[in-house]
Amino acid sequence: MSENTQPRNIVLVHGGFVDGSGWQGVYQQLSGEGYRVRIVQNPTLSLEGDVAATHQVLDTLDGPAVLVSHSYGGAVITEAGSHPKVASLVYIAAFAPDKGESVSTLIADPPPGAPVPPILPPRDGFLFLDRDKFAGSFAADLPAELAAFMADSQVPWGVDALGGAVSQPAWRTKPSWYLVATDDHMIPPPAQRAMAERAGARTVEVPGSHAVYVSQPGAVADLIKQAADR
Repeated sequence: MSENTQPRNIVLVHGGFVDGSGWQGVYQQLSGEGYRVRIVQNPTLSLEGDVAATHQVLDTLDGPAVLVSHSYGGAVITEAGSHPKVASLVYIAAFAPDKGESVSTLIADPPPGAPVPPILPPRDGFLFLDRDKFAGSFAADLPAELAAFMADSQVPWGVDALGGAVSQPAWRTKPSWYLVATDDHMIPPPAQRAMAERAGARTVEVPGSHAVYVSQPGAVADLIKQAADR
């Protein structure tokens, strides 16, 4: 890409159980280097609604953007990434569904021995993680106080969001990057590698929990910059 068409816009999409505030470290790093960073506060009630929220942000931009996701946010950007302003996709320990797949189908048959996320039974159509097991499963490399805050400030994750199937996966037509969190107890690292390979993503591996976007903002920002400066 020539200098004047390189994306300087970065759009960050969070996953389930959390909100966009977890991106603060990544935001600060990229903003400090001159990128224009926007964070989607996707409601995580339905895939359709989260795609609409992402498109709302993309529509406000003045040029091409790198669309970045964590966890369930990967399903969102896979569907939303066909937007004409999206130049490339970045998956941070994220789901990358193919056509007809959803988070529900991707987690339906975990491999033997894989850690099972401590998701409680649905309550009124919403999911939560067991607060007592949140730190160990989601945020093992974060300070205990921060992990406890995240456990106690969980955003209800709609069952409909998990079941939302992708219609046209954007990674089939746009370049993608993937960061594998090697100590992830929510999405097994082998599953992350398999999704990254299927998407043809340029892949890096970083030691970190599922909350690697919080614990390793420098490594995450570095990968995003690769996608922006390709």
